[in-house]
Amino acid sequence: MTQTIAPRVRTLVLLLLAAACALLAGAGPASAHAALTGSDPREGAVVDKAPAQVSLTFSESVSMDDDSLRVLDPKGKRVDDGKPSGTGGTTYSVKLHAGLPDGTYTVTYQVVSADSHPVSGAYTFSVGAPSETSVTVSGQGAGGGFVGGLYGVGRYVSYAGFAVLVGGAAFVLACWPRGSGVRVVQRFVVSGWLSLTAATLLLLLLRGSYTGSGKVADVFHLGLLGEVLQTKAGAALVSRLLLLAAAALFIAVLFGAYDKREDEERRDLTFGLAVGGSVVAVGLAATWAMSEHASVGLQAGLAMPVDVVHLIAVATWLGGLTALLVALYRGPADTPVPALAVSRFSRVAFGSVIALVVTGTYQSWRQLGSWTAFTDTRYGQLLLVKIGLVAVLVGVAYFSRRWTAQLAEATPAVARAAAARRAEKGEKGEKGEKGEKGEKGTGKASTKASRNASAKTGAKAGTKASGNAKVAEKESGTAKGPGTAKGTGGSQRAAQLARQRAAVDAARQKRQRDADPNRFGLRRSVLAEAGIAVVLLVVTTVLTQTEPGRTEEEAKAAGTSSAGSSAPATGAVTLDMPFDTGSQNGKGVVRVELDPARVGVNDLHLYVERPDGTAFDIPEVKVALTQKAKAIGPLPVAPDHITTGHWSASGVQIPMAGDWEVAVTVRTSDIDQVTISKNTQIG
Repeated sequence: MTQTIAPRVRTLVLLLLAAACALLAGAGPASAHAALTGSDPREGAVVDKAPAQVSLTFSESVSMDDDSLRVLDPKGKRVDDGKPSGTGGTTYSVKLHAGLPDGTYTVTYQVVSADSHPVSGAYTFSVGAPSETSVTVSGQGAGGGFVGGLYGVGRYVSYAGFAVLVGGAAFVLACWPRGSGVRVVQRFVVSGWLSLTAATLLLLLLRGSYTGSGKVADVFHLGLLGEVLQTKAGAALVSRLLLLAAAALFIAVLFGAYDKREDEERRDLTFGLAVGGSVVAVGLAATWAMSEHASVGLQAGLAMPVDVVHLIAVATWLGGLTALLVALYRGPADTPVPALAVSRFSRVAFGSVIALVVTGTYQSWRQLGSWTAFTDTRYGQLLLVKIGLVAVLVGVAYFSRRWTAQLAEATPAVARAAAARRAEKGEKGEKGEKGEKGEKGTGKASTKASRNASAKTGAKAGTKASGNAKVAEKESGTAKGPGTAKGTGGSQRAAQLARQRAAVDAARQKRQRDADPNRFGLRRSVLAEAGIAVVLLVVTTVLTQTEPGRTEEEAKAAGTSSAGSSAPATGAVTLDMPFDTGSQNGKGVVRVELDPARVGVNDLHLYVERPDGTAFDIPEVKVALTQKAKAIGPLPVAPDHITTGHWSASGVQIPMAGDWEVAVTVRTSDIDQVTISKNTQIG
């Protein structure tokens, strides 16, 4: 039976590796998790005169450096002036040189989203009329290339290392305390720690190049490394390394002092290790939760602890399952995994699955937002694959529970049979010893007689031999008597025979263990579980690098918004409207931000700037909202003055969705005022 399993194991492993490689190959570089949802001027627009600045609106907040937002003229020369700046919310702008000639201009951006993923893109707009342009935009997105691929491998390894470390340690503490002394289990957990540590160091070194130039030469750039350490992702990676130092101490105690304690003392130490290990595991999981999907978007304060629970449940289930597989296949014959340990893990795994279902349901709602996103977005499609794998894994686990129950029932009978065999061997040994003693007594009498008969004959020869022996001993100085040499050779032979007997006994025990149909069935089902778990872990890692369905749908809505809209149907709206009242100091730009630009309550922010970009106050500003298609409005809004050049109004009610006109009345003196307007899609 043990011979037939080898081909099956090889076939199953090859199939699972092929599936994992296919998923890895299709993953590509990390997808952007912040999408460009609006711009002013908008993509492809033709404006009458050159704008004073270019504004971009994203689906979430992003971080920028000096070169994150660039504007190039038809010859490829930069025409942006100064550093990009945030104007509040998720809108960012950069000033342009004054007096730009007519032609087609290219806007390029490369930023880092709030969930730590690089985002890049480009679009064009024209002044006066479109023209030819020498600017070519690279098709490779941010986070691609060799550095991006290596960064992706580091992410996969870090997730796998976390699962092995946490799941293996939990399996030992909660299910099989004696496993702390099993060498293969020790190596398994330590390999998880080493993998996670190495992957974290790799990610920290690659981070600067990954979100920037993508060049291998920048990997060891100390300046970039210093900038990375000041970001949220860099702080999370450094925190992970510090927690791994604490994890190393935990492993040393688990496989050192804990293993050497007796059962009573071990129970006292188990509680302390469980508390300390839980704190370290929660901290490690939080380094992902606080820097990725869960840290941005809806209900971030609730989403982060939910994500921590989700990660620990995954690690406990999949890592513990792999630890059980290693112990079943590679564990020593004299320390087999008991049925009680398998039963305990079955209960732990069931609790982990319950936690996964609850937390996964919440995360799915948060990241998708609609049922159609399951089929219309890549994130939803991958999520369906993950749900299917979990369902299959639970089905296979059901068969493992059946084998565990049968093994538990058979274990007492096997133990009684083994005890009977040991007792039978003990009786045979006692009889053999008595017979051997009788033979020795008879042999002594005959030996004594023969000694007396030959004593006189060998006296002279003995004296001569003794003399020769003494001479030889004096010459060599190290010669030993024949009795000593014989004794040394006998002891070596005895040790060799003992080792051979131990090896044969271990092989016999292993054959007996593998011949047990219940244990064989359990090993086979656990192997299938572990294989599916590997693919599931790959899919989970790909999900963390994929743009959430909610964000993808918002980006699609932005692409289909009306020509007068500079933002999507859902998300913050930013409108820039130049004005000129005709008086001295009567020129400037009014920026109106409406958030979240949906039906219901909204917040409105209004900024007034001079042509050079400096904020200034005016005597009066008023806003009115009108939907001409439904004859609604104008709805007046009276914003409150907050600070120089900034007005704000909260609780602005939008009664229905549609194309709305936003009109702003600007008064720069007692008699000079002008009303400017722009349309946008709301709801």
